[in-house]
Amino acid sequence: MLVVIFGSFSVTGNAKAATSAPQKVVKKVPSFFEVSGWIPYWRKATGTTETLAHIDTFREINPFGFTVKNDGTLFDAAKIGEEPWTTLIAKAKQKNIRVVPTVMWSHAEVMDSVLRNAKKRQALEDEIVAMVKDNGFDGVDIDFEGKKAETKKFFSLFLKGLHMRLGSKKWLDCTIEARTPLESRYDTIPKDIQYANDFVAINAYCDRVRIMAYDQGTIDIVLNRARTAPYIPVADPAWVAKSVELAAKTISKKKIVIGIATYGYEYEMTKLSEYGYRYDVQWAFNPKYAIDLAASLGITPQRNASGEMSFMYRPTAAPVPPSTSNDPATDSGAANVATVLTGIAQDAPNETITGPVNIVWWSDAKAIKDKVDLAKKLGVRGVAIFKIDGGMDPAAWAILK
Repeated sequence: MLVVIFGSFSVTGNAKAATSAPQKVVKKVPSFFEVSGWIPYWRKATGTTETLAHIDTFREINPFGFTVKNDGTLFDAAKIGEEPWTTLIAKAKQKNIRVVPTVMWSHAEVMDSVLRNAKKRQALEDEIVAMVKDNGFDGVDIDFEGKKAETKKFFSLFLKGLHMRLGSKKWLDCTIEARTPLESRYDTIPKDIQYANDFVAINAYCDRVRIMAYDQGTIDIVLNRARTAPYIPVADPAWVAKSVELAAKTISKKKIVIGIATYGYEYEMTKLSEYGYRYDVQWAFNPKYAIDLAASLGITPQRNASGEMSFMYRPTAAPVPPSTSNDPATDSGAANVATVLTGIAQDAPNETITGPVNIVWWSDAKAIKDKVDLAKKLGVRGVAIFKIDGGMDPAAWAILK
């Protein structure tokens, strides 16, 4: 039995052998610290507005707007040729800021079927390169998440084909899941582990390797035991450092970009009979939701063990999730949770937390600063913000400038 690892999850199954090491291709790159960021198509109005307001912060912007259909062809979810994208793209070009749209795909079965089919794989490569060149983009960002280990060598062939087709004047960014060191994941490390990303190939073909160093959750058992509970971080800097240092053994630090989250999660938290807690995610949110909810409960959020913000409460009625509209101003459920009553101190003794409670945990400007400082300390290329949609802690812009 093999343990197959992709991103932050593990499953069992059969895996293909690792691909042989490709010839490394070296491209000259600038030496300064870079800030980039993803602008989601579902928040394009507020996202482009916020990006324009802080345009001088960026060396690269990433419209998060393309995906791949089940037949292996591109889908332009963002409608990238329309406003408000056209104004943003024109302004970025005027300021010599790279415009590198993201192609995101997360359907593991279909991804494997398409990429292992040489004809379909090469057709997708051609279509992506045509999209880049026809629109005058500076390159493309490939964000294929949740791949199977069986897909690894075909994904590497896909990157090789894109690299060749894009040529020396276009950028190939690769966005990949953070890889937690095995000794931080397991008490007893399983045998015959296979990964879904070939770091050697990624280093050879990608000009930027953007590590999604967020959504840590409970994956790091060493930190879970060392930190004060409850502990359900978006991204603890100690975990980020582990993941980046592991990647840097194979991938050049000149290419590595640390992804930084701007959001948080609410969980229903239940104390386990033997030890620790179970965390059942309720929803993701932008900081305004948490701040307004805390205010409605009379709670002061506290800095937690991961350096992020959190608070707990016990709802007496079902909380209303954040809005999914295109207006971050509506991202607060506070007006709808007037019947939510009892606040619980973040440092309450564990034995007093009985029955399910909700824990609200998010990344604010200070947590973002911690990751930026870490990136500079580690000597990597820069940071990438996920996501720019008008909803992150506004104090973060002074840090990123």
